Amino acid sequence: MKHLLKLSDLSREEILSILNLADQLKFERNNGIQKDYLKGKKLGLIFQKASTRTRVSFEVGMYELGGYPLFLSSNDLQIGRGEPVQDTARVLSRYLDGIMIRTFAQKEVEDLAKYGSIPIINGLTDYAHPCQVLADLMTIREYKGSFKGLKMAFVGDGNNMANSLMVGAIKMGMSFAIACPNGYEPDAELMKWAKENGDLTITTNVKEALKDADVVYTDVWASMGQEGEKQKRELAFASYQVNKENLSVSKQDVMIMHCLPAHRGEEITADVFEEHANEIFDEAENRLHAQKAVLIKLLK
Repeated sequence: MKHLLKLSDLSREEILSILNLADQLKFERNNGIQKDYLKGKKLGLIFQKASTRTRVSFEVGMYELGGYPLFLSSNDLQIGRGEPVQDTARVLSRYLDGIMIRTFAQKEVEDLAKYGSIPIINGLTDYAHPCQVLADLMTIREYKGSFKGLKMAFVGDGNNMANSLMVGAIKMGMSFAIACPNGYEPDAELMKWAKENGDLTITTNVKEALKDADVVYTDVWASMGQEGEKQKRELAFASYQVNKENLSVSKQDVMIMHCLPAHRGEEITADVFEEHANEIFDEAENRLHAQKAVLIKLLK
């Protein structure tokens, strides 16, 4: 494991190793055990998309591991003024021990890894969100004990979250179902891979996807950069909501997840969100622990 660019790059064993280390780090933190695993290491944090959880969890994570996080917005870098990614990669490789980047194009992340000489972490692109899904898997295992025999269902846009969740679920042995309107399916190549390697259901019917689901996941209808499509998407996704009626066909002990921020009354109702707030905010906390595990794996 040289980088974390997308979840499909990792084997099941590599994912399990990250989750096991994340559990250990969470235990240490909860019990006041401080270890400087990354003493003296420097991580550059490049943000071309704003964030709450990604920025805070990576900054706090590096600090708690004894390292130094350096926040770099696109306004602070020449990359925001047209400097080629390959030049930025080669320069920053001489100053830093690793780079986390949150941006739009997956190619930008891949190019950083291609031209740089230090580990690159994908903090989110329009194609993938591997850090979030590692935290999601960690949370599912905490609540359900294992992944074997579980069904995960996703309701909404076949976006970066759906892409990465589909890969994560199939790799860990879960079945995966997604309910989305026509034209909003996940990446075609990833769907092909999922069908060849596991149990995948793609449907326009929400209840079909949610039937007997152990874990139900949703995300906003319009992601960052899609604000201009808000009205169009509200019409397309109007019936794609995680609510009590749709959840009536899921398992009684169904777990509800959301990567946040949540738009109550749109992709999820306020009552369902609050009933499952423990799962959702444990999931948010686990971004910190899962990413610390990734940092140790890549930078130590």
